[in-house]
Amino acid sequence: MPNKPIPILEPLLDRKAAANYLRVTVGTLAVWDCTKRYDLQPLKVGRSVRYRLSALNEFIERQLSR
Repeated sequence: MPNKPIPILEPLLDRKAAANYLRVTVGTLAVWDCTKRYDLQPLKVGRSVRYRLSALNEFIERQLSR
């Protein structure tokens, strides 16, 4: 039986941690998600919203390259 590669788990941030990381308010992040102003690729985990750290970093890079 061949060994399957183990997926590398990436940190998932809750909305508060993601907002702190981006230095915006939790409300601003919620509005961005609701209005689809920026595609931060939020994930629904049950009733919670989570963000991949890589998606937040990509967002920052896109904003810096404008």
